[in-house]
Amino acid sequence: MKIGAQRTLDSRVKRALILVVMVAGIFGCERSAKKASSQLPLIPETDPLAQPKSLQQVGVPVAMTRGVIPADNPQTPEKISLGQKLFFDRRLSADATVSCSTCHDPALAFTDRKPTSVGIRGRVGQRNAPTVLNALYNKTQFWDGRVNTLEEQAALPIVNSVEMGHTSLDAAVAQIAAVEEYEQAFRNVFRRPANSPDLMRAIASYERTQLSFDSPFDHFIAGDKNAIDESAKRGWELFNNQARCNKCHALTETTRDVTNLIDNDFHNIGVLIVKHNVVPLARQAEQLVKTGDTSAIDQAAIQTEMSALGRFLITKKEPDIASFKTPNIRNVLVTGPYFHDGSQETLWDVIDHYNKGAGLQDPYLDQDIQPLALTENDIDDLVAFMASLTSPNYKEQGATELARQRAIARTTRPQRDTARAFGPKPPRPAPPK
Repeated sequence: MKIGAQRTLDSRVKRALILVVMVAGIFGCERSAKKASSQLPLIPETDPLAQPKSLQQVGVPVAMTRGVIPADNPQTPEKISLGQKLFFDRRLSADATVSCSTCHDPALAFTDRKPTSVGIRGRVGQRNAPTVLNALYNKTQFWDGRVNTLEEQAALPIVNSVEMGHTSLDAAVAQIAAVEEYEQAFRNVFRRPANSPDLMRAIASYERTQLSFDSPFDHFIAGDKNAIDESAKRGWELFNNQARCNKCHALTETTRDVTNLIDNDFHNIGVLIVKHNVVPLARQAEQLVKTGDTSAIDQAAIQTEMSALGRFLITKKEPDIASFKTPNIRNVLVTGPYFHDGSQETLWDVIDHYNKGAGLQDPYLDQDIQPLALTENDIDDLVAFMASLTSPNYKEQGATELARQRAIARTTRPQRDTARAFGPKPPRPAPPK
């Protein structure tokens, strides 16, 4: 054989060998990927932020905590462990890119720190993700209270096309049940194959372990008068008096709530309602509400401008237009941005919003909203009080975030209106007909 021909043959052989190696590598990678996808998700086992929390925290309402556990879904270690795995598993979404923890990240105090959440394929929703911390005490779930239990809450994001994108809960269960370890875990915990009610029970059981107390404020209430500084003490008094925060964040106007700081009610606080023409939206929503289709209401709340209607989507009562649930403000320093639409970046912005009397052109504004005449020192004291609600797990994050927000507040205050804050309460316009 001639030298040239030999070189050509050698070259072809080399190319063939390279192709064989590449193909083998590709199929090897596919096999590895398939093997990995059949395994349970990696959970930050050493990360205390993701783990079930102890009842041994100063401020934990032990009797209340035990009382909110449903009789038909008692807590067991095995069920909680299964729920924890599911909470972090992206295969719970249609394309395996989004998990519950995508929007409720333990490292971010079980939020995503975004104005509104981003779901499957980068789709952006209309609502800010509330924290899971202490959600077990909520009497209703979601900003508009469209369901009552954590079991019901866990189901809706899975079948929302903006969030996790499954066409049905059965489709999600089928995807999970295909993993042998999960199928075995469901049989061990529930004594039956994987199914959607048990999927929700497991996730809810894990979420009910996320208690967050033991804050400086809790130690102050327990008797340690040095647990919070003088500024925070003044802020606590302002919170329950001049600042009128107790109108929503207390058991009653005369009974302070040192546990959850909520009234379990819904209020129109004047958040950007002028951006939406709510009357035609309300008429459109009435037809939807009549169907009683929870999934359809969920889609409207997350995907459309009807989100601005808030509680009205559920009740169809005109006074509920643009009313949203009072949030638990524990760890509020590290769970921004704020309000149902994530429209305010700092706690100073939040207080400025209330201080000026909020939405002047809002005919459905809560009757308790009025100018507050808070000074800059008052506002700083209120922020100090709210910072004292930060649990130890987020102490360092809280210090960093407080410094960040304070720096912003010293130069940028888009909601501040001193003239309105110290002016009279303006008349509320009549609702449009």
